[in-house]
Amino acid sequence: MIKNIVVVGSGVMGRGIAYVGATGGYSVTMVDINQDALQNAEKEIGLIFDKGLERGKITTEAANQARENLHYATDLAEAAKTADLVIEAVPEIADIKKAVFETIEANAPAHCYFATNTSTMSPTEIASYAKRPEMTIAMHFFNPVHRMPLVEIVRGLETSDETAEVIKQVAIQMGKETVVINEFPGFVTSRISALVGNEAFYMLQEGLGTPEEIDKAIKLGLNYPMGPFELVDLVGLDARLNNLRYMHEKLGEKYRPAPLLEQYVKAGRLGRKSGKGVYDYTQKEKGDK
Repeated sequence: MIKNIVVVGSGVMGRGIAYVGATGGYSVTMVDINQDALQNAEKEIGLIFDKGLERGKITTEAANQARENLHYATDLAEAAKTADLVIEAVPEIADIKKAVFETIEANAPAHCYFATNTSTMSPTEIASYAKRPEMTIAMHFFNPVHRMPLVEIVRGLETSDETAEVIKQVAIQMGKETVVINEFPGFVTSRISALVGNEAFYMLQEGLGTPEEIDKAIKLGLNYPMGPFELVDLVGLDARLNNLRYMHEKLGEKYRPAPLLEQYVKAGRLGRKSGKGVYDYTQKEKGDK
């Protein structure tokens, strides 16, 4: 039975996973080597609770219990010792993921399951960084995690049926809908989202329309909840670029990143987290004051 979950990485996705894990009744420890990042994550999770209470999405009693379920740590090796499930939510860079999985393999108990929140990378390859491929799987959450209903569960080559079922039940207890699919680069959702987002950059590069016009057309014409530029600013232009480069390598020319996207990343325009991406959030903040 899964009781203790360790979430590795305190970025936007890690925070959201920790939140839904705690509200689902699990004891959750978020781990990040950066103490400042960890404190910022704790603050941001607190804001999610506050907004949930304001909107009636969660009761005071449930929020208080979930807050008690949350813990924060900088020592992954120590945290992994009591984990039943480790969910890795670090950047989509193989060397970083490899270091995480080597650490948890060396310290987590034999019964512990390993999950990666990768949106594009191979869970089979990631499983090779440890020694329990039958107990390793991908749990692809969506941003913002506390609002998006789906977890895309992706089986690696050697993932067991038992592991897939256990992880599906964990996601359900977190309040999520699930799809369980087999591994292929980009899975289902990232392949489609990356194509739409990349094509939007080509449109912008060609002068077809402004970001606002393109976003509005996609939202109202195709019934998307967010426009492609709003979404990429939320998830990070650097993260999208890394995903596209990986899929370009694995799936071919149609995933070649738009030159304008590469240019924005080189300029440090990474989205909301840097204050400026496709849109300028520093100006919006000034306008709000």
